[in-house]
Amino acid sequence: MQSTAPVDTPTTTQPRLPQSLAAALQAVPDPRRQASVTYPVAAMRSLAVAAILANHRSVLAIAEWGQRQSADLLAQLGFPDGHTPCQSTLQRLFVKLDGRALSAVLTDHFAPRTTPDDSRDRVQGIAIDGKSPRGRLAYDAGGSPVHALSAFCHDTGIVFAHEPIVSTGDKAEAELTVAPRLIARLDWPGRVLTGDALFCQRHLCQPVLDAGGAYLLLVRGNQPALHEALQVLFDPPVGYPARPLQDRRVAQTVERGHGRGTETRQLTATTDLTAYLTTEFAWPGIAQVFRFERTWSLHGQPKQPVRYGITSLAPSIGTPERLLTLKRGHWQIENQLHRTKDVTFGEDQSLIHCGQGPTIMALLRDTAVNLLHGHGVRKITARLRTYSQYPDRAIALTLAPPFPHA
Repeated sequence: MQSTAPVDTPTTTQPRLPQSLAAALQAVPDPRRQASVTYPVAAMRSLAVAAILANHRSVLAIAEWGQRQSADLLAQLGFPDGHTPCQSTLQRLFVKLDGRALSAVLTDHFAPRTTPDDSRDRVQGIAIDGKSPRGRLAYDAGGSPVHALSAFCHDTGIVFAHEPIVSTGDKAEAELTVAPRLIARLDWPGRVLTGDALFCQRHLCQPVLDAGGAYLLLVRGNQPALHEALQVLFDPPVGYPARPLQDRRVAQTVERGHGRGTETRQLTATTDLTAYLTTEFAWPGIAQVFRFERTWSLHGQPKQPVRYGITSLAPSIGTPERLLTLKRGHWQIENQLHRTKDVTFGEDQSLIHCGQGPTIMALLRDTAVNLLHGHGVRKITARLRTYSQYPDRAIALTLAPPFPHA
């Protein structure tokens, strides 16, 4: 079948613009001795992003892809003589680069700034979750299995921040170690932190509130007293008196497909417990609690898990319909980011494990995802196949001005 060129990026090559990703990457410090520098560090990073967009996953594939490109295309990336680095040169650079410095530059480039007035106009979900490439685990005996914590925008599909993890604790401890730094890097007015039960922590909720944001978090066994209070309120065990909710607001969605037959999601929100949790638990900013029930069938067997959660969104803003949308939207970080990086970009198969190499490659994959999502691409696998045939399109994407943020 004949492939067609994409319509969202220009067909001709273009100059590097001051606001482009390629220009932004120049702000990342070069760790090499200046006397030994042959290739500009920003050009090498831009080359890697363009090669990843062209469906080349490994450092070797990136180097080989660069060597096949024309001198005109390479000049646009910052290689005026038409020569590009080999695998060893790229590998040595990635091992030495400062992952946090690169992450900060990418946050400044991709995450739009907000103001306190934004909180009146929108409620934008920001999901946080940790991830590790499985290929690295064999080299991390005794180390943390999580390589980074990411902040992902529900609406735009953009990775707003990526915080490398160096803790040697277990998965939960490692993620909680860097979560405060990740939260501190973002502007929060008009935004809502969403996360699984691990992040239901007072010391994480308070800085989000102080920065003008809100939170919506699940509650499970890591907060046993809080979880019991919610369970007694919504589903009292035997021996507890059943009391009808004075404030009961419900939202429900019904869908079919995905091999689950009819799937129903129902969220019940209430303020009945707000005063008690504020007084007895001193939970910062809590405004509502909710019960989330999901019903579907698997191989003819009914499934009906129930989850509980808390939020700082007031009922006037956090309607049950909006809470249900935020609850469901959180898992886009799994579907649109983690799965895309593992399945489409081969992150789980990557065996890079030395120094900053895993972090740098993860950030470059995040960058590729951001560029694609930011330009409205949803069928990423198909677009990578197109860019593999039209390398000028991939290069043009790294040189284009920033896309407008929703």
